[in-house]
Amino acid sequence: MAIAKAERLMNLALCLLGTRRPLSKRELRGSIEAYMEAGNDESFNRMFERDKDDLRELGLVIETVENLEGETGYLARRDSNRLPPVSLDAEEAAALGLAAKVWQQARLAGAASGALQKLRAGGMPEAGDPYEGQHSAIEPRIPVHEAAFEPLMLACRDRRPVVFDYRKSTAARPETRQVEPWALECWRGHWYLAGYDRDRGAERVFRLSRITGKVKSRSAGYTAEVPDVVTVRETVASWAGESADRSALIRLRSGAGYPLRAKATAVREGGDGWDELEIPYGHGLDAWLVEFGPDVVVVGPADLRADVVDRLRAVAAG
Repeated sequence: MAIAKAERLMNLALCLLGTRRPLSKRELRGSIEAYMEAGNDESFNRMFERDKDDLRELGLVIETVENLEGETGYLARRDSNRLPPVSLDAEEAAALGLAAKVWQQARLAGAASGALQKLRAGGMPEAGDPYEGQHSAIEPRIPVHEAAFEPLMLACRDRRPVVFDYRKSTAARPETRQVEPWALECWRGHWYLAGYDRDRGAERVFRLSRITGKVKSRSAGYTAEVPDVVTVRETVASWAGESADRSALIRLRSGAGYPLRAKATAVREGGDGWDELEIPYGHGLDAWLVEFGPDVVVVGPADLRADVVDRLRAVAAG
């Protein structure tokens, strides 16, 4: 269905861009196969109006013109729908080239490479590689190993609700979640999905590595408003532990846990091969501390210690 609609939209856009005079609904219906196959006039009219609105939402400028006989026609003038010339300086071109190297998946790598080729054909200057000669030491990457990434990326793009099984860090078994996906964000090397959880009636953040099985898309539309991208990033950062309103005291094995040491506001030698650290305590800290395994012991507060113990027990239970 998605491919058929995309083809129908493309055919309508080509018809409207290729005409020198406004085309009526009758003429458009006789020119596009999908419209000819519509069962009746009412079905065709609904389909055409949705397609026209979708094209306008995508940025196509469609004019509505009424002729002398009072018949309404449609066209998309080329001069109104032509993009301005590509104008990038060398630094901007270098930034785009660097961004294209970040993605390592075949699907995204092909799209990034194709976009660069089109920009260069449109006049984008060739830029030097800022990492040339250093690829063995430094190379920008955003690794994605989770099978859920690609279907969720497409669902975010197409605004399609999804269903998947999700295992919380404190649970031994996964449970089904129905989500309206907003955006994918990478934080501390992990990918997170932000979206609206229909069952809980509130926004939620899901770590992709905890999604089990296949991600299944649904055809129904969204029921909740999608926030702007800045708000989504703040939500992910908060759920993943970026925001902090308290301080936690932990014991850390000497020579271990350097990311924790970088976040610490105070470090003291505790003896016996252990150090004491004070670190900011916010949502998600318990999940981060568990990743350091036996190198970390939580001294306080008590609720953080209990959360870490619960997570470790869940991991041990499998």
